[in-house]
Amino acid sequence: MTLAEAQKAVDDWIKKYGVRYFSELTNMTILTEEVGELARVMARKYGDQSFKEGEKDNMDEELADILWVLLCIANQSGVDLSEAFTKNIEKKTKRDNTRHINNPKLQDYGKE
Repeated sequence: MTLAEAQKAVDDWIKKYGVRYFSELTNMTILTEEVGELARVMARKYGDQSFKEGEKDNMDEELADILWVLLCIANQSGVDLSEAFTKNIEKKTKRDNTRHINNPKLQDYGKE
C-alpha cells in the first residue's frame, strides 16, 4: 500500500464509520498518546524494564496506531504525504549525503 493509498483508506474509513475527523488538536493529542504507548513497549522490549503481567509486545499495533493518526492529520490539513516524504528524502540526501558515512561514532557502533 502506498502512502497515497493509505491516506485514501483512512479517509474512506472516517467517512464510512468515523462520522468525521476529530479536531486537529485532538488528533495531535492522540498522536502523542500513541507515541507514549510505543515508548512503553520499547522500554520493556529494548530497555531495562520488563513486561508487566498482561502486557504484550504489540509494537506492530502501536506503530500502526501512530501511522493512522498521522494519516488523519495529513488528510485534514491537506498534506500529500507522498509528495512531502519524497521532498524530505531529497532534503536529507542533499544535507546529509556524507555526514553519517563520515561519523566515527557510527563506524564504531557494535564493536565493543
